[in-house]
Amino acid sequence: MRSPYGLELVEDCQTCSNKADGFFCDLSPEGLKAFEAIKYTTAYPSGAVLFVEGQSAQGVFLLCKGRVKLSMTSSEGKTLILRIVQPGEILGMHATVSDTAFQATAETLEPCQVNFIKRDDFLRLLRDHGDASIHAAQQLSGSYQTACEQVRSLGLSQSAPEKLARFLLEWSSKGQTSTQGIRVKLTLTHEEIGQIIGTSRETVTRTLGEFKSKRFAELKGSTLVIQNKAALEAFLGG
Repeated sequence: MRSPYGLELVEDCQTCSNKADGFFCDLSPEGLKAFEAIKYTTAYPSGAVLFVEGQSAQGVFLLCKGRVKLSMTSSEGKTLILRIVQPGEILGMHATVSDTAFQATAETLEPCQVNFIKRDDFLRLLRDHGDASIHAAQQLSGSYQTACEQVRSLGLSQSAPEKLARFLLEWSSKGQTSTQGIRVKLTLTHEEIGQIIGTSRETVTRTLGEFKSKRFAELKGSTLVIQNKAALEAFLGG
């Protein structure tokens, strides 16, 4: 079924042909059938807020299509993007399992298909299906690892070029090799990149300009091209 936002909605996970490497996409047939009975499928436009920091968790959100940014905002209004959520991932699991408030705000970066599962139904799924519990533990572990990597990048990187080089290399890890270099889609604004690596929009713009002039990397519209991977790695000490 096509949604108002141009998405082909997948309403039956058991027959989905676009399964991602993630939580519910890897459930057993029995677990997937139980999930089908408790999910609510919705399409969201770009810029939609799924939940906000400090809001009580009523359930979890499984991202099927699109991308979502998780961010935190200080009392002074400074924003830090924690990570970009990809299809197959669950949002709000820690708060839902621990019955606490969401620790971040989730906002769609593009049209998204999201499945919502109420808290009681989600906890029952984890109790009744061991594979679901294992996948939940794996995702929580992955989120912890991502947080550690971000702390390392923000706290141990000595310069803006180093922070930006690390971000570009990590983002391009799944890119495609072409005659120009490694190509990958990057639709984030300079301000959003700055919010991820902990620096200003102006610094991101200036550093990208320096990388472009040296033919290290170039952001052409929504396409990132890594022209000299070794030069970027040199910022990280090899």
